[in-house]
Order: sequence, then structure tokens, then C-alpha cells
Amino acid sequence: MKHSCSNGGAPREPELPPYQVVLSETAWGSLETPFGDGEDLPEVLARLLTSDPRGQVNALSELREMVGHQNTIYEATAPAALYVAGILTHPAATTHRPYRNVPIRAALLNWLASTAYDASDEIVGRTEQYAPGFLAPGTIVASFRDLRPMLYQAVSLFLRDSQEDVREAAVIAALILSEHPALAEHRDHLAVHARAILDTSGDDLNRRVARRALEAWGHDAPASEPFLEGTWDWGPHGDDRSCLEPPF
Repeated sequence: MKHSCSNGGAPREPELPPYQVVLSETAWGSLETPFGDGEDLPEVLARLLTSDPRGQVNALSELREMVGHQNTIYEATAPAALYVAGILTHPAATTHRPYRNVPIRAALLNWLASTAYDASDEIVGRTEQYAPGFLAPGTIVASFRDLRPMLYQAVSLFLRDSQEDVREAAVIAALILSEHPALAEHRDHLAVHARAILDTSGDDLNRRVARRALEAWGHDAPASEPFLEGTWDWGPHGDDRSCLEPPF
């Protein structure tokens, strides 16, 4: 992990490694997944860059199951997330999904948002009540949470994207990732985006994320709307795999 300094000597956020380096230098076969090890992950990740949008959607569905089964963070989740973050600017991310005329990039951002939520303060706070030491330094979840500044660096490039689906997915991912203390300086800026979600989004779970962020940061937020608490399992819902987004 690289750290660099600005002209004034202040530390900058760590740089995201190139996706090619993540793919080639990660010992995938030694990393835990819900079904064994991650030996098959390089092939799945590589298919995210195919020119066939259906193939990309299928690969993302497989990735979700292989590193996020039952909304759990595994050893292989962290490098997979770094890879996905690294390909957000790749031309393959601009292909459009079947059934919905929006870029694959929106689905990639939504996957990152869903994965980040699985390691969010809300989720780990609940788990810590029943599993003390869950967030001890060096544990799988703690190590994943340490990567949030790098993931934020990639996600934040799309906060003002011209495509609404991409923009909203980026905002939700950024709001969740910015729970990391090192990203506190971005929160006032992100509050503007959170308010835009509350003003324009018709997605109840996206609105919930935006409202909770504003409340946590001490900003005024509209009164809470009725919301049915439940599991944040984002799909896919349906056999056509057209809904590969988390319910944010």
C-alpha cells in the first residue's frame, strides 16, 4: 500500500493499486471463500471486462456469491473489492446492461456499496455485541475496513456522473465508506450529495443511507420515513439477473 505526500507535506490517502496488479499478485488460492479458496476468482474477475454485458452481469452475480455469501466478509473479499474499484474507469464499465439501458459501472458501484455495508459501523456494531474481538486489528473485517480510503478514492470520481444510476450508486457507496475516520474531511461535501438523494431518489433504502449519514454527522435531516427493517440482501432477484443492485 502506497502513501504519498502533498506539496505541503500532509499525508494523502493511499493509492488504489492497478487492477492488473491486484489480479496477478494476489495469492487467490490461499484466500478463504465460503466454498473453499479463491482459486477460481481470477477467471470470474477477468470476465467483468468482457465486451458482452450479459457475461459481465453473470460474472458479477458469481462474484457476489463467491466473496459475499450471506452478506459476510471473507479473506478474498478485500482484493476482489480492490479489483472492482480499479476497473470503474475501464472502458468495459461503460457497456450497458441488458434489460436496463444503464452502464455496467452502476452495478459495479452498487456491488461495492453492498460489500461496504456488510462491513459498516451499523453491521459490525451489532456483531461486536455477540462476538467480542470481531474488529481486533488484523481480523478479516478489520483489514477490509482499513481499505475504505482506497475504495473511496475510486468511487468518488463518479459523484457527479452524468448518468443518474451511476451517480446515485457512487454517492451511496461513498456515504458508507466515509465512516472511516480518515475520510471525515469529506463528510461536509458528501452531505450535499446526501441531501440530493433525499430530494430526488425514489429508492427507500438509498434514502435511508443518506438520512442516517446526515444524522450521524450532525446535519439536519428530514424526519424519518416509515421503513421496514430487514435484511439488506441485494439480490439478484429474478431469473433474468437484470436487478444486480443492492436495495440502497
